[in-house]
Amino acid sequence: MPLSIATWNINSVRLRIGLVEHFLKTYEPDILCLQETKCPNDQFPSKPLKALGYEHILMHGQKGYHGVATISRLPLTELVERRDYCGVGDARHLSVVFTHRRKSIRLHNFYVPAGGDEPDRTINPKFGHKLDFIEEMKLLHAEAEAGISSILVGDLNIAPLEHDVWSHKQLLKIVSHTPVEVEGLMEVMTKGAWVDLMRRKIPADQKLYTWWSYRAQDWNAADRGRRLDHIWSSADLEAHLSVITVLREARGWERPSDHVPVIATFDL
Repeated sequence: MPLSIATWNINSVRLRIGLVEHFLKTYEPDILCLQETKCPNDQFPSKPLKALGYEHILMHGQKGYHGVATISRLPLTELVERRDYCGVGDARHLSVVFTHRRKSIRLHNFYVPAGGDEPDRTINPKFGHKLDFIEEMKLLHAEAEAGISSILVGDLNIAPLEHDVWSHKQLLKIVSHTPVEVEGLMEVMTKGAWVDLMRRKIPADQKLYTWWSYRAQDWNAADRGRRLDHIWSSADLEAHLSVITVLREARGWERPSDHVPVIATFDL
């Protein structure tokens, strides 16, 4: 039986619960990780998701901002973590453990700070917060728990490679693609022994985007995208990855998020 894990910055789960239902009915991932839910835990719209068979739902939410949720058809264990990165009380991380065909997997769901507009921490505290968050993520190791594999997904708000953005040269001084952010994220990956699964299936010399700004009149024609959403894993899962699906058409759905879902399918 294959295993499918999806990640999607939904940009308000209550506003777009209809899109979430449509996605789950159409693509049927085993687990969906949402970011930017903008919803306190007690107001999360669980009922329609449970009606579709996604009975296992864990949230780390807050009113109006941030927030992550993991929605699963598979049982989730009690080994749940909600880390308070940078100690500011933001709901930006949730990790759970699940089992698929006797393999235990820790699934991290992240929403990394966007970082504001100016890539200079001396004048933009939001950018400094983003860099500090990334610094803390360097302590997260894919093989931290004996006998447990790892998957890390989410909106990491950094497009690290040249073809993860529509114009490498023009975005070098734009938050999400600056050298200091890119170097930081690559260190998270190397120090933690994480594998960038999306780029294992889609070569680095090919354009790959998961986000298109609302500011573009015709996002599809302009195609000024960035790969801000990611799926990583511990090295033992790489050989089991069969398909990566970036659902570009979701950017054209009615009242869409500016991000699209990404699905990783494993032959486990």
